[in-house]
Amino acid sequence: MALSDDLERIAEAAAGFAGAEEHVSGILVAEPVDTGRIYLCAYASAGGRSWLALDGEARPVANRRLVREAASLAALCEVAEEVAGGGDLPELQARLAEIRAREKPEGIEEAEAAAAALHAALRPHPRAATSGYLDVLGAASRRLEQALGEEAGSPFAAAMQQALPAVEGLAAEIEQGYKLPLS
Repeated sequence: MALSDDLERIAEAAAGFAGAEEHVSGILVAEPVDTGRIYLCAYASAGGRSWLALDGEARPVANRRLVREAASLAALCEVAEEVAGGGDLPELQARLAEIRAREKPEGIEEAEAAAAALHAALRPHPRAATSGYLDVLGAASRRLEQALGEEAGSPFAAAMQQALPAVEGLAAEIEQGYKLPLS
């Protein structure tokens, strides 16, 4: 089943768990290792936001570790997409094309190819957050950084490291606003 069809099914099921003043405002999809898909459903109301994770059978998930893992994975994938290629991959690709046309420096083709590979690695939404997807984005980002001459450190890795408090913040928000007791 296509993810978009699956999301419609999950959205309908999630609506059944909404309180009187709530509506489903979004769904994050994650596939923690050895677990299958977890759907993190956000509910909005005048009083704020609450959350409920549903499994592939649209059953509520009460396992705290699994909910946290899915939330962290979803957040990490979002951050990875945002910071890949310096945060504006299309702009970087345009600049590389300009530099190639104007200056023709050695290695520009390699940098353009690495940027194109990173662009191809980005998945359109809706997509499931997976550790494999994170690995692909990390490797493609590092190849681009190296093609651009960044040998010492990885700006992508540094940005991911800096995002960890925000990732933890989302996991904590989901846990604190969870609609069911977590075990």
